[in-house]
Amino acid sequence: MRKMLVLAAALLAAAPLVASAAESMSYTYVEGGWTQQQISVPGSNPKLDGGYIRGSFAIADQVNVFGGYSSTSKTYRLEDAVGEYRIKNTIDQPELGIGYHMPMTDRLDFTADLAWTRINNEAKYDDGVYSETVKVHSNAARGALGLRGKPSRATEAWLKAGYLDGSDMDGVWIGTLGGQVSFNRNWGIVGEVQYYDDVTQYSVGVRASF
Repeated sequence: MRKMLVLAAALLAAAPLVASAAESMSYTYVEGGWTQQQISVPGSNPKLDGGYIRGSFAIADQVNVFGGYSSTSKTYRLEDAVGEYRIKNTIDQPELGIGYHMPMTDRLDFTADLAWTRINNEAKYDDGVYSETVKVHSNAARGALGLRGKPSRATEAWLKAGYLDGSDMDGVWIGTLGGQVSFNRNWGIVGEVQYYDDVTQYSVGVRASF
């Protein structure tokens, strides 16, 4: 009986710490900021700059839904024997998905998510007289497993590895490394690097957690 009382007291004492850790790693948030895609192709390494917005909403203790949208572009100004012209390349990428997380320790969660994403690639030619737009798109599914934790009270870090496969593209492995520095309970700066195939995407933004 005495051991049971001691165990109960220990669990009650630990409960606020667990709750605090869970609240500090909120799965309900919205964020937005700058993003850049670097594409490795033979003879060229174009960098497309733009912005992104995404968010997540916890629908159960260990389940959340999430979505996002990013848009990057680069304009090439060229010249040939006829005259000057420009080509603008734009890549838009919406995403919707569902995630699951399971506490491994007070400061570390195991995560898993499954998402649909669409990659819209558009190239627009314009010489001032004639213009033409070519569009290519691909619908894909992404699954990933990872870890999310708190190295300290004011910081977070996450690491995910997964697989991306869809129409008009070969399946590729995808990796994500990110982190957050929090100013207070609600606001923080986030940074993330995502790599798949020949594309490396960098993102820096502001996150509001609830």
